[in-house]
Parts: sequence; structure tokens; C-alpha cells
Amino acid sequence: MIELQLNGNRLHVVEGTTVAAALYIGADGSSRTSVTGHRRAPLCGMGICQECRVTIDGKRRLACQTLCRTGMSVETQP
Repeated sequence: MIELQLNGNRLHVVEGTTVAAALYIGADGSSRTSVTGHRRAPLCGMGICQECRVTIDGKRRLACQTLCRTGMSVETQP
């Protein structure tokens, strides 16, 4: 199991889990809030739609294209 931080909370996932999957495991599945106030979640799963943007270790990344690793810090946009 891999331990990471998701919005400040510890989360354990199986090795090989994407950050997008971890959003569903450890939270509501959302990655950000739209300009109209609606929660947005990963859609395409291959990096084209950009809906899965999150901050990983201080840098903006695509959650669907990033594998979880031990000690990683993931922050979604409120």
C-alpha cells in the first residue's frame, strides 16, 4: 500500500493507482470547482479534457496521468 496526503488527509491506496482514482477512493471524486461553482471531476481519463487538474507536490498536474507514490501531497481546488 502507498500512503499519500489528499487535501491534508492521509490516504492509503494500492500501488499503481492513479491520482484520479484516489480522488474517488478518498474524497468525492472531484478535482476542482468551475467558475460557476459546480464541482468538476475527471472525464476522459487520458488527459485531453483537463478536468482532472490538481496540485501535486506544489505543481499543477493531470490526476488521470499521474500514479500515486508514497509521500505525495495532492490538493484539489476548493
